[in-house]
Amino acid sequence: MRAYPYPRLSGRVSLRVTAVELKAPGESREPLDVKAFSAVEQVVALGGTERDDWESARLKLSATVPSKATDPDGPWSDVSVVAVLAEGATNARTVVPLEPSTESGREWTGSMDVWRADHLDRASLNVHVVARTDGVAGRVIATSQKDWIVDLSARAPKRQRELDVVEVSFSKGPQWLQPFKGVPWIVDTSGDVAAVHVNTDFEGLTDLLSGAGSAAEGLVRDLMLAQMRTDVWTAVFHVAIGDLEIEEDGTPLFSHDWRGEVLREMLPDVMPGRPLEEALGEVHRRRAGASGWIDLQPRIHFAATQRAQMPKALSTAIRGLDRLHQGADA
Repeated sequence: MRAYPYPRLSGRVSLRVTAVELKAPGESREPLDVKAFSAVEQVVALGGTERDDWESARLKLSATVPSKATDPDGPWSDVSVVAVLAEGATNARTVVPLEPSTESGREWTGSMDVWRADHLDRASLNVHVVARTDGVAGRVIATSQKDWIVDLSARAPKRQRELDVVEVSFSKGPQWLQPFKGVPWIVDTSGDVAAVHVNTDFEGLTDLLSGAGSAAEGLVRDLMLAQMRTDVWTAVFHVAIGDLEIEEDGTPLFSHDWRGEVLREMLPDVMPGRPLEEALGEVHRRRAGASGWIDLQPRIHFAATQRAQMPKALSTAIRGLDRLHQGADA
């Protein structure tokens, strides 16, 4: 757990997106359907709008903070709440203050404009509670526990993205794929989103993945897709943990892009029972240190298979094959 040289605010800080409006050049703002953002997933999907010429989106925000933040007998003064939108791919960062909407100091509201030209893919949105403490102004005393995601391309507000599959000939395609021409697929984590390159040279593979086959082939296809997702989750975890930003005191930080999302998603299974920041520090220590990294590999594999729903896919395939065998014997 990270230590701070000043009193921090205990309790839960939460953020909600209560409405979204889009604005096209020269036109007034139009409300976006509520299906475009999800309080459960904590995602705003801006790719599903019917018009493609919007230039900005206004997010209406509401935050709840513990009332002791503004307790006059507490250790903090000049308390403010700010919403922060950041995207690692573009280094874009927008900060807007929220205003108290109740006398208790619990509820804070405001709005933030997301300019389309400033962003590329996905941005993280959270709130910080800032105050003067021990005579020092502008100290962050609390942060919302879970970031919202503002996705500029997604058509539905889902935190997990669909598997990005690219079919390509490994022998005739990009040079970097040619050494792998004997394998069915390769996971590529070099882009903004992890992708699976499927080798069209592998006989029968693309036909199998197309789903146009027998019931038995359908079971094999679903099992194969689950294995692909397992490979993707494993690969992106290793990329994310190997590409951390480190503070001067050695503390690792969550990235504000998909790498941070992957770690926040998988760390509860890799280091169960530990707060996220503590789990991140422990995994980083083991990876960078002389011992403990190998011991974590089964936990990483477990976390990947859980998110890929491999156990469910395997059980379904076994039951399906059993039914097919019973039908053939009847």
